Amino acid sequence: MATASINGLEYWFSRSPRYESLVDDEAAKTAILVTPVSQDAGLDSLLPALPPAHSGWVRTCRFKAKAGEVCLLPSEQGGVARVLLGLGLGGSGAAAGGEPWPFAALAKLPSGVYKLEGEAVAASSSSGGGSSSGGGGTGAEQQAAVAAGAAVADRAALGFLLGHYAYERYKGSGSGTGAAGGSTAGGSTAGGAAAGGAAGAEAEAEGKARLVWPTGSNRAHVAALARGFVWARDLITTPAEDLGPQHLAAEAEALAAAHGAAFRVLQGDELLEHNYPAIHTVGRASHRPPLLATLEWSPPGAATGAGGEALPVLALVGKGVCFDTGGLDLKPAASMKNMKKDMGGAALVLALAHCVMAARLRCRLRVLVPAVENAVAGNAFRPLDVLQTRAGITVENGNTDAEGRLILADALADALGRNCRVNPNQPPPTATPTAPTANFQLPDLLIDAATLTGAARVALGADLPAVFANDDDTWRALEAAAAVTGDPVWRLPLHAPYRKSLDSKIADLSSTGAGDGLAGAIIAALFLQEFARGAPRWLHIDTNAFNVGVAVGPGRPEGGEAQGLRALFAMLCARYGTAA
Repeated sequence: MATASINGLEYWFSRSPRYESLVDDEAAKTAILVTPVSQDAGLDSLLPALPPAHSGWVRTCRFKAKAGEVCLLPSEQGGVARVLLGLGLGGSGAAAGGEPWPFAALAKLPSGVYKLEGEAVAASSSSGGGSSSGGGGTGAEQQAAVAAGAAVADRAALGFLLGHYAYERYKGSGSGTGAAGGSTAGGSTAGGAAAGGAAGAEAEAEGKARLVWPTGSNRAHVAALARGFVWARDLITTPAEDLGPQHLAAEAEALAAAHGAAFRVLQGDELLEHNYPAIHTVGRASHRPPLLATLEWSPPGAATGAGGEALPVLALVGKGVCFDTGGLDLKPAASMKNMKKDMGGAALVLALAHCVMAARLRCRLRVLVPAVENAVAGNAFRPLDVLQTRAGITVENGNTDAEGRLILADALADALGRNCRVNPNQPPPTATPTAPTANFQLPDLLIDAATLTGAARVALGADLPAVFANDDDTWRALEAAAAVTGDPVWRLPLHAPYRKSLDSKIADLSSTGAGDGLAGAIIAALFLQEFARGAPRWLHIDTNAFNVGVAVGPGRPEGGEAQGLRALFAMLCARYGTAA
């Protein structure tokens, strides 16, 4: 199987900062004030403080401060004098947690410059002078107030930026496409990112609402998250014709180039030469060769810890099935229709990798993206075929539509330094392990993400990613980060008694077990656990990667989504900290 060039196929990474210029410090003195108002208490206390004409107008508009509800207070000249923004119940700025989505409504305001005031600014600046300031309260209370205000400022800026998001690549020039439209696939490369990004940012800012940076916000983290979300959404929403494995690898290469990371891609028969047989087997039926893209990065100038010890390794693995027909176990049309999103796990880990590198977290980063198309052809793998894997574990294939776990198996084994070649012609098959390279370091934390099972969606719905963890402390850290950021995830168990259903009569392991449709998400996670053995801390994210139904709203249009990105990034920031 031949390789295919990835040169010139990058499209989205260079366009991902296209909204960043909409938040700046220009015109701060003349900006229109925006007052965030919580539904439970804020409105009752605000109304008496407003001029009578404005308080009457608020009552006439029946403004209730629901999340994302906006009330424009008119000026004497007929313009906008002030904006009230509803945060909903429990939306007080005193709470560090909460979703950014109410602030997304600000993106739809009339063209102009706006600035947050009220509880968001007060919470972030009430103790800005330190513990000796006259703000009252103990030093700890003041620090808590600063942290709470910073959290509100961050989610305000992020929500505002994502409120501008739109996918318009295929819209005509008359529909306001800005930087995202008007080009064909491969029309931009990483080398053109700077020029394209700057021009695109100016085009996007034209005629749109702008926001002054909220006081206390971590601008670098907000910008990193915003770019990560935009990039992941663009990738997931793009049709498979313009986002095959080579396109995805080109995007990963652009990410590596932007951050000075090392990058390697293995394609086609190179996968067999380097012992990634499962990735090759799943993707060999497509005219687009299967591949494994690998990115490695260390924070510049911080190759070791403060005491000279090696920095911990963070390994990220993302499922990159760029389209899934189901293979010979063909999906029905309704189930196949949206399978362009089956690379959503890869998009999530690439976005997370960008955030890690942009924030210069104190860890060594390794990202592995196995990318394939699960296609139908004469050389497609079949039900009950026995597959070889990098870990030396033979797998009886229960269903060709359960392909994601097979490509993840090789990538997880690589992340943990497992490399065994199986000779199936010797009775019994002989597995020959290869020692890891001299500089290999076991990951401190291994995270994989995948649009893996419909069972997870049946259990938790489209908007709540399932999480499996082999370490309770690591799960608790993610759970706490999810609560603080308002980015919910839910743990499902690695229920050990179910493991025996993966036993095979003719191979080391079955890929699907009994195939009775019961506990499908758990069975898939238990399968992956066989390849994640040896990881001291492992998180498996089973995500939908798509906004649909009740998840759609301001800042969250229907389409691809980096579900769990905010929670994961917050957890990693707390675990590793930033390099000096």
